[in-house]
Amino acid sequence: MTLSVDDVKVGETRESVLIDDLKRTRIVQYAGASGDFNPLHTDERFATEVAGYPGVFAHGMLTMGMTGRVLTDWVGIESLLTFGVRFKAQVWPGDTLTATATVESVEDTQAGPVAHLSLRTVTQDGAEVVTGTATARLEP
Repeated sequence: MTLSVDDVKVGETRESVLIDDLKRTRIVQYAGASGDFNPLHTDERFATEVAGYPGVFAHGMLTMGMTGRVLTDWVGIESLLTFGVRFKAQVWPGDTLTATATVESVEDTQAGPVAHLSLRTVTQDGAEVVTGTATARLEP
C-alpha cells in the first residue's frame, strides 16, 4: 500500500489509540523480546526503593514502536523512509496512549514525492510522552 501524492494534504492528520490500559505484562514481554531487562522496567522494588520512581515504567523503545503504528497504518511499512522520536516523559502501567501524525509538507525529490510528518503521542491525561518526525515516499 503506497499512497499517492493526491492522497495526502498538508495539515491532514491521523490519530490512533495505541494501547488502552498498558499492563505490566506488556512491559515485561517487551523486556524479553528486546533483551532489555533494566530493573527500572521490571523490578518494582528496585524502581521505588533504589531509583526513587513511583514504580516501574515502560521502555522508551516500546513507546516508540507503538507510536510507529500510526505511521504504518497510514502510509504502510514499505513507504516509510525515516522515523525518529524524542522521549518526553515516562509511560506508566495503566496509561492509555494515543498517537497523532500530521502532514507538515510534501516535497518533490529526485526519487519522487515525499511527505514530511510530525508525530505526537499523549497519555489519557494529555501528557506528551513522545514527539517526533517521519518521512514517507508517495507515488506521483
